[in-house]
Formats: sequence, structure tokens, C-alpha cells
Amino acid sequence: MISMAQTIGNKQKISTGMMFLLAAACGLTAANLYYSQTLVGPISADLGLSSGAAGLIVTITQIGYVAGLLFIVPMSDMLENRRLIAGALSFVVLALLGAAFSPGPVLFMASALMIGVGSVVAQILVPFAAFLSAEEQRGRVVGNVMSGLLLGIMLARPAASLIAGLWGWQAIFAFSAGLMALLAILLASMLPDRRPVRTLDYGQLLASLLHLFKNTPILRRRAFYQAFLFGSFSLFWTTVPLRLADEYGMSQKGIALFALVGVAGAVAAPIAGRLADRGWTRSLTLGAMSVAILSFLVPALIHGRSGFSLALLFLAAITLDMAVSGNLVVGQRTIYSLGNETRGRLNGLFMAIFFIGGAAGSFLGGLSYAHGGWVATAWLGVSLPLIALVYFFTDSSSRGTEHSPR
Repeated sequence: MISMAQTIGNKQKISTGMMFLLAAACGLTAANLYYSQTLVGPISADLGLSSGAAGLIVTITQIGYVAGLLFIVPMSDMLENRRLIAGALSFVVLALLGAAFSPGPVLFMASALMIGVGSVVAQILVPFAAFLSAEEQRGRVVGNVMSGLLLGIMLARPAASLIAGLWGWQAIFAFSAGLMALLAILLASMLPDRRPVRTLDYGQLLASLLHLFKNTPILRRRAFYQAFLFGSFSLFWTTVPLRLADEYGMSQKGIALFALVGVAGAVAAPIAGRLADRGWTRSLTLGAMSVAILSFLVPALIHGRSGFSLALLFLAAITLDMAVSGNLVVGQRTIYSLGNETRGRLNGLFMAIFFIGGAAGSFLGGLSYAHGGWVATAWLGVSLPLIALVYFFTDSSSRGTEHSPR
């Protein structure tokens, strides 16, 4: 069994092996949320969904994820974590198989919802990594684990497109079901026990979510920042595959290659974590919002079917992913510094709020693209991080010292 932590003095230092295991597990699990993102076209065609309803394919999975964040992740503050993780992974295996063998839209949508619910395993593992870390290394550890999670998210899109191009869109869900089964066995045998001190029953635990939300202003602010940025991220990756197919005639393999460029955005996570450890939270947040705005503004102003416009779209994919992943790590480091015993619930609330933003972004992206095309969609993408930026400047501490936790 991998050592849970190496103790140095009175501080804990997470082992390299455990950090790698948690990063890989987070990436493989989180990827389930994004396989359908570049497959909206073929899935909706096979299931008989209209272009306006196509965004629901992604949105329904994110809604399931929000439900899991609110009702399953808080259980990590009261139940033995290894058993909870293994149970959730077993559940997601069944959901993935349901999606792979769905004969129609109803079963597929139900399976997509359940995929989202079960995939919250990643958000039990990330706080686990923070729990194992000393305060001075927490940003670096969370950044490294989040790099694995973000790589999983970003590689999910090209992997799904490549596999769909070879064997059809159903194959990626069947393949992932096998991976999740293997991961459940691996984590059950290698993860250490983590038994939280149980002071609340499940009903009290859920009731405490509202109390934490009302009484933790930093949580609300960081979650809302990320909700608007993640909304723009989901809008982009829901609509760009449609634009690439419609305007550039790209096949699933071409879309896969395009999606692969987003992987470069994962490099922002460990860098942001290290800079956040040094007290650069405010500047990183401001920079992330500004970059996200520019990532949509340039393609909104310069568009068409030219090679130059396509190159700008490639660049926007990289910079937007960097902005969203960097801001996510900064936000999580701030949230995880608020306390050990409530970390699971705080993380669940944080992730649930910003995934609601992601679900809204996917849905609005599908509607805006269907009724207004790429230009309307791009300007909608500009507005979301712009709202976050305006909200950022309503915080008086954003004009304070660089070491402000906001």
C-alpha cells in the first residue's frame, strides 16, 4: 500500500507516488464528463435531437455532477473515503455501459445524468490530496493533482473524437467503463484509510451546506468567479466542434486534433498553484479573467473561414483553457485553507456552484449557435468572464495587498 503521507516534524508531506495516483485517478474519472462534448453532432444525429437541444447532451451530465457534488461529496466528511470512492466508481461503470448501449435518447440522457453523479469521485480525491499536504505545499500539491484532472478533461475530447471516428461514439463509453472498473479495483487496494471524525448525521451534514454557504464569503466569491469562467469554457467546447464541422468541414479526427491543443492549458495549473503559495492570488485571478475575455473577443471580431481565423481559434482554445484551469487551482487552494473537517463540503459547494455555470454555458451555447451562429456565441462568451471581472472589482479586498486570499 502506498504510504498515506510522510511525516516531517509536525507536518505532513504527501508522497510522490500518492500524488501521481491521485492525479491519474482524478483525470480518468473527470474525463467521463467531457467525452460527449466533441461528439454532440453524431450523438444528437443518432438520437434524433435537434441542433437547439444538442447542448443538453453535455448539460445533463453536468447537472448530474452538480447533484453528486451536493449529495455525495459531503459524505466524504463522515464516511470512510476509500469505500465511498469504490462504491461511486462501481456506479459510474453501470452508467457508462447504459450510455454505450442506449437504443434511444431517454436511456442515454438518464445514463448521462448518472455518469455525472458518479464522476464526483474526482472531487473526493482532490480534497484528499489537500488533507495529506502541509500548508506551505498545499498549492503545489493541489496544482499537481489538478494537472492530472485537467489533462483528463482536455484529453477526453480528442480521445472521444478519435475513438468515435474509428468505432462510433458508443465505443468511448464502453472503453471508459472498463477503465473505471480497473480504477475501482486499484484504488480499493492502494488507497489508505481516511476515516473523518463523524460529528453529524447525513441530514445535518446536508443542512450544514447552507450554513457554510451563508457564512463563508470567500467560498461564495471564488465559486462565482469560477462559475462565469467555466460557463465560457463549456460554451466554447460545446459549440466549437459544431463550427469546425459546419464551417471548416472537419471530420471527427480533425476535431480531435483541434481539441488536443487544449491540453496545453493544463500547464497553467501547477504554475498557478506555486504562485498562489507565494501570495499572488489577486493578480492571478485578475489575469485569468482578462485572458478569458480576450480568448473570445479576438475570435468574435475576426471570424470567417480563413486559415488565419482557424489559427486564432486554436490560440483561443489554449488561452481559455489556461485561464480557467489557473483560476480553478487558485480558488481551490483558497477553499482548502479554510479547514480540514469541512473540506469535503466546502469543495462540494465550490464545485457545484461553478458546474451550474458550466451547465448553463453548455445550454446557452447550443441555443446561441443554433439561432445566431458563431458570432453571437462568441459575444456571449465574452460577456461571461466580463461579468466575473466586474464582480471582482466589487470586492474591496481586491484593491488591497497582493496577499489577499480573495
